[in-house]
Amino acid sequence: MSTPSEKYATFRSDQEHPAVKEFRGHYDFELDEFQLRACAALEDGHQVLVAAPTGSGKTLVGEFAVHLALERGQKCFYTTPIKALSNQKYGDLVSRYGVDKVGLLTGDNSVNSEAPIVVMTTEVLRNMLYAGSQTLLGLSYVVMDEVHYLADRSRGAVWEEVLIHLADSVSVVSLSATVSNAEEFGDWLETVRGNTVVVLEEKRPVPLFQHVMVGKRLHDLFAGEAPTARVGAPASGKSGNPAKAAVQADVRDLVNPQLVRIARDDSRIFRDDSRKPRRRRDLPSNRPARTHFTPYRSDVVEELDAGALLPAIFFIFSRKGCEDAVVQCLRSGLRLTKPSERDEIKRVVAERTADLPDEDLGVLGYHDFAEALSRGIAAHHAGMLAAFKEVVEELFARGLIKVVFATETLALGINMPARTVVLEKLSKWNGEAHVDITPGEYTQLTGRAGRRGIDVEGHAVVLWQPGFDPRAVAGLASTRTYPLRSSFSPSYNMAVNLVRQVGRTRARDMLELSFAQFQSDQAVVGLARQVQRNTEALEGYKESIECHLGDFLEYAALRRRIGERESSGSKRRKLDQRVEAQESIEKLKTGDIIRIPAGRSAGWALVLDPGMRSEREGPRPTVLTLDRQVRKLSMVDFPSPVEAIGTLRIPRKFNPRNPQQRRELAQVLRNRTDLLGEDGPPSRHRDVMSHADDPELQEMRAQLRAHPCHGCSDREDHARWAERYFRLDRENRDVQRKIEQRTNTIARQFDRVCQVLDALHYLDDDKTTEAGDRLARIYTELDLVAAECLRQGVFDDLTVPELAACLAALVYESRSKDDPTSPRLPRGDVRQALERMGAIWRDLSALERDMRVDFLRSMDLNFCWPAFRWASGASLAEVLYESDLAAGDFVRWVKQLIDLTEQIADAAGPTPLRTTARSVVDQIRRGVISYATVVD
Repeated sequence: MSTPSEKYATFRSDQEHPAVKEFRGHYDFELDEFQLRACAALEDGHQVLVAAPTGSGKTLVGEFAVHLALERGQKCFYTTPIKALSNQKYGDLVSRYGVDKVGLLTGDNSVNSEAPIVVMTTEVLRNMLYAGSQTLLGLSYVVMDEVHYLADRSRGAVWEEVLIHLADSVSVVSLSATVSNAEEFGDWLETVRGNTVVVLEEKRPVPLFQHVMVGKRLHDLFAGEAPTARVGAPASGKSGNPAKAAVQADVRDLVNPQLVRIARDDSRIFRDDSRKPRRRRDLPSNRPARTHFTPYRSDVVEELDAGALLPAIFFIFSRKGCEDAVVQCLRSGLRLTKPSERDEIKRVVAERTADLPDEDLGVLGYHDFAEALSRGIAAHHAGMLAAFKEVVEELFARGLIKVVFATETLALGINMPARTVVLEKLSKWNGEAHVDITPGEYTQLTGRAGRRGIDVEGHAVVLWQPGFDPRAVAGLASTRTYPLRSSFSPSYNMAVNLVRQVGRTRARDMLELSFAQFQSDQAVVGLARQVQRNTEALEGYKESIECHLGDFLEYAALRRRIGERESSGSKRRKLDQRVEAQESIEKLKTGDIIRIPAGRSAGWALVLDPGMRSEREGPRPTVLTLDRQVRKLSMVDFPSPVEAIGTLRIPRKFNPRNPQQRRELAQVLRNRTDLLGEDGPPSRHRDVMSHADDPELQEMRAQLRAHPCHGCSDREDHARWAERYFRLDRENRDVQRKIEQRTNTIARQFDRVCQVLDALHYLDDDKTTEAGDRLARIYTELDLVAAECLRQGVFDDLTVPELAACLAALVYESRSKDDPTSPRLPRGDVRQALERMGAIWRDLSALERDMRVDFLRSMDLNFCWPAFRWASGASLAEVLYESDLAAGDFVRWVKQLIDLTEQIADAAGPTPLRTTARSVVDQIRRGVISYATVVD
């Protein structure tokens, strides 16, 4: 029950924020305090950044922006990073406000685009801003869901472009996952967008308990209560609070001692696993048997079902692993649904996939997919057909699917909370190597556990693996280290669009507003403070250096130059002497008598083998010493040159391993050298120039003696302060160089991009050329290659299938970078066109190297044949069989090919190429490609 003071506070808030009061009435639950704060700030006219854990309800703030826009007769855009999330949000808003008031723009679909509320992907909004679309008129609010995507290496720049280029009259609602530098991001938004209120929420809405499954037994990760399981516990542990940090530093000491003991025993038993495996009969009879093992996936699901811990998301960082897991569960006879649920699942599946071509169902694996769903089991990954993923998402959200085996893409914004999240491993393949997941990724994945309003607690389960370290897992589970780092860099398309709109100077200034530059400048602030401190210290040193006889800094600088001259002279002499010594050794021959100048073998010796010259170590002669030892010498033994003072014939059958022969030959050597004396004859090698032979050094010494400060009684005391001054001054100059390197980094990069475009005549001072206008319409990673191909007529005479094949090389990127096989290519004009495209790419790459930029990745020809075959009318089964692509991957790449082909058609103008490009789109948008529920 609320207290009188709380009731009064609510009354005052309702009076001040009537829109928030009305909005609250749409929900049958109380809004959280952070949601109310954010909504109130938005109603007051502020822009808002909300950073909160997954499942905490931050999207409600975005929906309040929608409510405000409709209430005030204004327009709101709701942007998302992925089409599936746009589809989900479109469905949510249509359910609340009706079809007439909500539109959808995703690149593939355009539904009611002039509605007051439009859901779209962020790229669509970016393209609208550059094109000056009329749809932007009347826009008052933009919701940027999952704004932390701006850290994405390949797509993140789009978010910053939108935030920088949106009109000042537009209020932005930025919704982000919990990041450890939200305040910094908020400061940047304040700089770029104006008055921005940062609302941070670190408390999980549902307590999260952490577990480890060893075999078929579930163990608690922590001995007592998990840090994330306390009421109102932070979603992740570390923060800027020093007191909290001190407590969290000891969180690893809270690990369940039973798990620590299991890990220690497992390590002791299998510490020899890295050695050569032994046969079973070779193992010692008293070797302990393994009692701890990684549980089978089907066993994990059974245990969760028995413990009432379903529904669950089971993260496996492999598409094939997800599919295999479904098969394993089916083979084990798992059935997690009731008859009534199975009937409903079959109805939904039939309804949602009714438009799929019947002839494609077999190759799409429809029947196995539907059978698994009827048992409450599903996979979810990027290789699946979008229609299948949508069915899984809908059924899981309704509680009809009990376990989903998913890759990490499921954690990227799709609203699919579960009671339990399972992590099979704590490492994943990032495209180049197997790497451990970060604390931020762990928090993002496990954040799905615990359904608000349904579950009283959520559960995160990590499966036991060989070499498992429970303390490391505890560190992951209790650490919040997910800083938002900008991936922004100006592209060719961005450059021509900005120059075309505002000119080069204004464009350069706008790019200086990027979050990347802001973060770089923030680092510069600390360096600037260091320069300031150093400068103040230098002034203090100057006071201690002052001499009544003259300028002591001048005198000290002269002393330093003398020291440096002497040091460089010594180094030069040593280098000259080493070169001369090496040359002398290389002249030695078998049988030469030499005197080794230094080392353990110093003294007379007989050369048995001059040795081969090594680039790294120099010559390595083998010698026999007077004490009958055979030694292999190195340059260390020759600090000075050596010369042969005579020769001695070595018997042809001399064996250096024979002690008797060594003794006899050493005696002959001794008899010969006794006649030469202890030091031998004088060396004929020239002496290296000494300090006394350097006239410039002598002149500086004379100046030093003549300087007034040379006679100061406190000269050495002053000199010590001067040395400190010079040392700090050198350090200060280094810091200043770092500041220069970090300042204006984005602007300098933009200048280099413009230099490339100037060289290719895409820009003419502050204007774009005709070629530049074409480039402005092409949004792809290889935008400049596509534009050059257009200008050079590479695509002009190609047929529809041939153009599809060539454009496929500009969009496709293989998941595996190390495919050793050569891709299959169509014959004839396609190969010639691809060769010309390759030559263009090489020329552009060379120009990039000259201009010190690196934007153009290599073309990938692995999708050329599937695109050619599909555009030629081949069936889906034929194309997938010949290409070994997953159905979902094939559909996704064809849709990206459609995007680029439409851009090429637009850029080509009224030419035959435009007709061919549009024919490509018509030809490949068929069958399963043309099917979409509302979005893909």
